[in-house]
Amino acid sequence: MIAAQNAEPRTSEGMRHGTGRDRGEWFDVLDAWGAAGREYREIADWLTSEHRISSWWAQKLIVEYEEARGLRPPGVRRDGTFEVSATKTVAAPVARLFEAFVDSRVRDRWVPGAELRQGTTHVERSVRFDWKDGTSRIVASFDATGDSKSQVAVQHQRLPDAESAQRMKVYWRERLAALKTLLEDENGEDR
Repeated sequence: MIAAQNAEPRTSEGMRHGTGRDRGEWFDVLDAWGAAGREYREIADWLTSEHRISSWWAQKLIVEYEEARGLRPPGVRRDGTFEVSATKTVAAPVARLFEAFVDSRVRDRWVPGAELRQGTTHVERSVRFDWKDGTSRIVASFDATGDSKSQVAVQHQRLPDAESAQRMKVYWRERLAALKTLLEDENGEDR
C-alpha cells in the first residue's frame, strides 16, 4: 500500500505523491463509482483494496470528498460531533514544547484556567487530555523540525456543534500563539 509519508493532505501535489492521483482525479473516480450514496466503511474498504492506498489516505480522501460534495459539513465527524485543529511551529526543541503541555505549571502560563486531565502520553510525540467535563478531548502531536525548532498540532475532538467548533478553533490559535511567545521569549533563559 502507498503510505502517507509526511505529505500535506490538503494539496493536490501531496495527494498525488501519496496516492498517485490528485484530488480532482480522485473525486472523479469516487463520483463514477457512486461513493456519494455509500457508507464510509464501504468507501474506505474499496479505496484500500481496489486502489491500494493506505487507510490514512483513504480517510483523508473520504473526508475531503464528502465535504466538497456537501455530504458532510466541514469539521463534522461521522458520529455528528465536530473536530478542529491548529498548528504552530516554535523556535524551541521538541522536548521543551512537549514539556509545555505536560507540566501543569508551564501549561497554566499559556492556557490559564483550562481544566485538562492528561491521558495517553507518548513522550515527545503525543499527549491526550480530557477537556473540562470529559465530553471533548484534546490530542497534541509533536514533531521536531530541527535541533531547536519544532511543531505542534492540536486537535480538539468531540465538540457538540459548529458554534463550539468555531469558538475552539479561535481559542487554540490564540493559545498556541501565546505558547510560541512564551517559549521563544524563554529560549536561552534559565527556567
